[in-house]
Amino acid sequence: MMNTPYIFNEIYYILQKSSPFELTLEALLALGLICIVFYKRTTKKIRHLAPTAQEDVLAKWAPEPLVADVPDDHPALKTRVVSGPVGKTVTVDGNECINMATHNYLGLAEDDDIKQAAVKSLRKYGVGSCGPRGFYGTVDVHLELEERLAKFMEAEEAVVYSYAFSTIASAIPAYAKRGDLVFVDECANFAIQKGLDASRSKIFYYKHNDMDDLERLLLKQQAEDKRNPAKAKKTRRFLVAEAIYINTGEICPLPRLVELRERYKLRLFLDESVSFGVLGESGRGLIEHFNVDKTQIDLVSAGLEWSAATIGGFCAGSSFIVEHQRLSGLGYCFSASLPPLLAQAAISALDRFEAEPRIFEELRSRCRTVSAKLPTLTHFQSRGDPLSPVKHLYLKSTYDSWTKEKMLLDNIATQCIENGLAVVAAEYLEAMEKNCPRPSIRLTVSRLLTEKDIDDAFRILERVSEKILASAG
Repeated sequence: MMNTPYIFNEIYYILQKSSPFELTLEALLALGLICIVFYKRTTKKIRHLAPTAQEDVLAKWAPEPLVADVPDDHPALKTRVVSGPVGKTVTVDGNECINMATHNYLGLAEDDDIKQAAVKSLRKYGVGSCGPRGFYGTVDVHLELEERLAKFMEAEEAVVYSYAFSTIASAIPAYAKRGDLVFVDECANFAIQKGLDASRSKIFYYKHNDMDDLERLLLKQQAEDKRNPAKAKKTRRFLVAEAIYINTGEICPLPRLVELRERYKLRLFLDESVSFGVLGESGRGLIEHFNVDKTQIDLVSAGLEWSAATIGGFCAGSSFIVEHQRLSGLGYCFSASLPPLLAQAAISALDRFEAEPRIFEELRSRCRTVSAKLPTLTHFQSRGDPLSPVKHLYLKSTYDSWTKEKMLLDNIATQCIENGLAVVAAEYLEAMEKNCPRPSIRLTVSRLLTEKDIDDAFRILERVSEKILASAG
């Protein structure tokens, strides 16, 4: 243990060796530290009021509202009520409608065998798991579903999430971090956008399905990397795309994405939420549709809330990629696991996928039929691939504001429901969306729709739009 004289000798030695500048700086730092420690903040002089004056002030005081005033036309105040099952027809606010607003593309939500399997699972496991997967929330049916999904997608492993939105929103930040580069289509869905926000990576948006614009950004980054090769060597690069874009209904050019991925050394994430159970001979999605080498896509994600007609989502890929999400996927680690009855419904949906692959071609046939009829609409222009179950209708006339156009489409959707056709105007968070899409009516196609259903739907849509737009001037 050092004694006091030794310490003073050391201080004296240091002072002798220090330059005048260093001594001045050290003295100023010491003085500043003393001021900070001993400085006594002066408090504002309190003004004492008489008791009667205090009562008068308190009587006039009113707290700010916790929630601001909500306008009378806010969508949340005009909730439509569905009664009964949601199938190819649906009862909305008492009106029985042809359903062209559902993402139940294959019609499995009304399949009796799937319902019975879910009821049987409900009796065995109860309603919910009441815990995340890592904390007593894993039930054997979850493991069976992951095994079945991996087998169906021809991947090494799959991981199941309890909510479709959180699947891709959790998967992206599980890998992409601050300092990484992510190239993404400007029309990517909101879940992808939230995943990008959470990653804190540097984001580059390329024009929708424009591979030349994507390559322009990649070449620009390549030139930047040459100026700082040390940094470039440590920077990871990702490419994120949707197989069928929910915001446009268009298919991404996957072969070109794979080509650019290989050329510029990117990691490719593909969201197959809309295309799962739609494209490909066996319903495996866009990878099967284009016959692309599966190893070229680093991670595939999809929601189970569309063609599979249940809840949740999954990611599939190599064991190395998927296992990482069990530790880093926020939606997996911190959300209650998928209710067992819904996991069983997904397993039963996969049974149908494997036993009756003809249902995929039946759906695509209905999609082509709807696409062929879109040009007959007088007041709309359309967007969406003929094979996509999602089509967007935009007004041919242009309007001054986004809000006015959206209001007209809402009115058309409301009148359609009253006339027996369920459609919806696509909803977006205008202030939060990156490149917020133009307002549109989003039509969806079900395998169970007949030719007569489709003809009736277009007749109602034409009549209602003519009436609404004529009155709007």
